[in-house]
Amino acid sequence: MKNLNLRIRLIVMLFLEFGVWGAYLTSMGGYLAKAGMGDNIGYFYAVQGIVSLFMPALIGVVADRWIQAQRVLSLCHLLAGIFMIAAGFYAINAGDEVQLVPLFTLYTLSVAFFMPTIGLSNSVGFNALTKAGMDPVSDFPPLRVFGTVGFICAMLTSDFAGLQHAPTQFVFSGCLSLLLCAYALTMPKCPTSDVKGSNSLVDILGLRAFTLFKIPRMAIFFIFSMLLGVSLQITNGFANPFLSAYQGIEEFADTFAAQHANALISISQMSETLCILLIPFCMKRFGIKNVMMISMVAWVFRFGFFGLGDPGMPGVLLFILSCIVYGVAFDFFNVSGALYVETQVDESIRSSAQGLFMVMTNGIGATIGTLSAQQIVNHFVYSQTEPALQIEGWQSAWYTFAIYALVVAVAFYIIFKDPRKEQAALKHA
Repeated sequence: MKNLNLRIRLIVMLFLEFGVWGAYLTSMGGYLAKAGMGDNIGYFYAVQGIVSLFMPALIGVVADRWIQAQRVLSLCHLLAGIFMIAAGFYAINAGDEVQLVPLFTLYTLSVAFFMPTIGLSNSVGFNALTKAGMDPVSDFPPLRVFGTVGFICAMLTSDFAGLQHAPTQFVFSGCLSLLLCAYALTMPKCPTSDVKGSNSLVDILGLRAFTLFKIPRMAIFFIFSMLLGVSLQITNGFANPFLSAYQGIEEFADTFAAQHANALISISQMSETLCILLIPFCMKRFGIKNVMMISMVAWVFRFGFFGLGDPGMPGVLLFILSCIVYGVAFDFFNVSGALYVETQVDESIRSSAQGLFMVMTNGIGATIGTLSAQQIVNHFVYSQTEPALQIEGWQSAWYTFAIYALVVAVAFYIIFKDPRKEQAALKHA
């Protein structure tokens, strides 16, 4: 296989990158609910969006202009790992007396440095493939599959090692981050941009990527990226406590879905590994508009199946279907969007443009989504004390999320236009 050594190196990087996230992302809500902070789950997921409003863009500028991206990736994981381990040890030592403010503060500092690494790992991977004479659009998605494999392995480890409802999941994540800190330094060097002679405020501050908003199609693309980003963290934050809530229903208390929520949710990431492989074909065959439309419709089914199902038979099959369509919902949006940005912008601002994409999706969109979802869940679920009424509340919440995704899909279909050739205009943004 062409450039086998490079492919293996990128596979390891992506495996660790998403393993760091998978160690806690889908199980943290379960821990917080058990620790009596169920009505604050949304804040822990929303802060990922808040820091994504500025950290990926700022770190992307550093990688574009001053420090090679693989070194910035290493430094970010060093800091993210230290703060995440500190959060874990604080919660372990505090036990039943864990307080929201210190745990939330340490966690926030960690994700502030982790969130930029998602875009950075894309940039490092794209750069390495391009330097090797390979095509990122065709060659990156099969490698990105192993990022999802890393996410799954970390999820299952947290579940079956008994970490999904314990603060030790944070320590596990932090250790993986420190491992990637060292490994990132072995990746191929990424060039920084030569911007000598430019005295404009835009170039001095490294905000050139924001000028993409001058192009109507790109502006609409980023706006709908934000609207779709609203859906990204909802199931990550609330699927685990939702499934675990069935432990309070005698009929479903001992079912696999109620007892091993993380393992069931991991089917979502397993679906990702297959869906990523479809992206090169779908991008070239259908274009970005249809690929994103497919993603939006998949989010409708993702939420709707959760509302309709239950952990018994045959209801659990709807949960499984929800997890299967998640692969389409997540990958067709996140990976295709990143590839679209990569192929449409000038090389000098690619890291910054990836950071901007993160700002709109995991920043503004995810922040609005998780905070709004928390209010909806509080209204329908945590306002109830009886387990059966809480389950009914969960169902109402999932239907609400599904309706939102449907409205966004219809609006996107009507508004977004996808002419195939605007490369020249984008190059002069």
